[in-house]
Amino acid sequence: MEKYIISIDQGTTSCRTILFNSKGSIVDQEQQEFNQILPKKGWVEHDPIEIWETQLQTLEKLLEKNNLTHLQIESIGITNQRETTVLWDRKTGKPVYNAIVWQDNRTIEFCEDLKSKNKESLIKTKTGLVLDSYFSGSKINWILKNIPETKNLIENDQLLFGTIDTWLIWNLTKGEIHATDVSNASRTLIYNINDLSWDNELLEMFEIPKSILPKVKESSDNYGSWNWNGTDIPIHGVAGDQQAALFGQCCFNSGMVKNTYGTGCFMLMNTGENPVYSQNGLLTTIAWSLNGKVQYALEGSVFIAGAAVQWLRDSLQIINSAQETEELAKKSGDDDVIFVPAFSGLGAPYWNMQSKGAIFGLTRDTGINEICKATLESLAFQSRDVILAMEKDANMKLNSLAVDGGACENGYLMQFQADILQTEVKRPDVIESTALGAAYLAGLYSGFYKIDTLKNNHKIESTFISVMDENTRNMKTNLWKNAINSIISMHN
Repeated sequence: MEKYIISIDQGTTSCRTILFNSKGSIVDQEQQEFNQILPKKGWVEHDPIEIWETQLQTLEKLLEKNNLTHLQIESIGITNQRETTVLWDRKTGKPVYNAIVWQDNRTIEFCEDLKSKNKESLIKTKTGLVLDSYFSGSKINWILKNIPETKNLIENDQLLFGTIDTWLIWNLTKGEIHATDVSNASRTLIYNINDLSWDNELLEMFEIPKSILPKVKESSDNYGSWNWNGTDIPIHGVAGDQQAALFGQCCFNSGMVKNTYGTGCFMLMNTGENPVYSQNGLLTTIAWSLNGKVQYALEGSVFIAGAAVQWLRDSLQIINSAQETEELAKKSGDDDVIFVPAFSGLGAPYWNMQSKGAIFGLTRDTGINEICKATLESLAFQSRDVILAMEKDANMKLNSLAVDGGACENGYLMQFQADILQTEVKRPDVIESTALGAAYLAGLYSGFYKIDTLKNNHKIESTFISVMDENTRNMKTNLWKNAINSIISMHN
């Protein structure tokens, strides 16, 4: 009887559950989108109950559709949108407020206030992160200050905090396990990545009581179990989505790099067992913890990537699906349209929270084709900015880039990425590297997978090689630089 790993992949816009076999291949998957709640300008929320119910539906539907018994499921791995913050009542299981999403920037003023008190350097030394509304710490602070019932819940030891992995684990185990892994903890602004603990000084700074925090475990560990039809299925792997993708791409050695093209674009470089602090606007983060050893990474975050394509579909309504953009971009004229999708400010390496999106170079001839092309190219330009910073920090030139995520299926985007980087772009057979990484971490715990066999399983489906001439590349990158500089100067 063949056995499988279930990977729960809880993303920013959808919940997915994917079934992997012993060779790391996808057997089947289920996916459901959920609502994006936008109460005010710059605010982004999710309903945690909707996330849990949607995720559970995909999990149960996948098992039922494939007629699986509990004996065929080795274990469950969980990967999740990071930084998104949930606080809930331990007794009732009800959230005290909607989940505040990583894209949300309502805490800009709070972060700016801490910057004015010269707290930025201390925070970076302890956490490897920049002081930004992107991370969980200021979001927790906002809920504690703005939701009155949290005070009584804290006094009665009933309030719990978690990123989405913790929220799912707590619900799957019916409240028995309140835990997270080191990769998710390292994205909160309150976890010390050097001594691997919640940091008392940072907790005091953000006015967060330690009693609400989850236990921090290894990425491949025992996270309790989910009872399905009276039988327990163990949960053995947990990692934030980008770290899981790094693991799924088998970037196990120092210097290896991947870029995930999802709602945002996230590039990570494995830096080994010692944290490397960036001088060029990147983040230092924990990649994973395995067998008592912690691996660190450098990360560059592009806030808006696939979300810009969603904007074309949902807000402008000029496309019906993301897949259309490839053919539309190929039909575009030779134009100078540049789109900077800074809907949530600019991430690495600029970290300008005040920036707004803009389109440059519009003429009377600009149409849907040109807008789609500029949108796809914006993903590649933003990724290039991050790679240049990463190369400076690591003092090395990137030879090739491993890619994954839904948007890497777009051939136009991948070719343009290779052209603008002047390097090879490698797309694997399994582009669901995020879910695959969580499955690998879960399977390693029980011996279902071995590190050596993971490397052998990793196959490249396509390699994109640069064909763009140098003059065109320079012209395009200069247009991008000018657009970025214009936006930053406009909003400073």
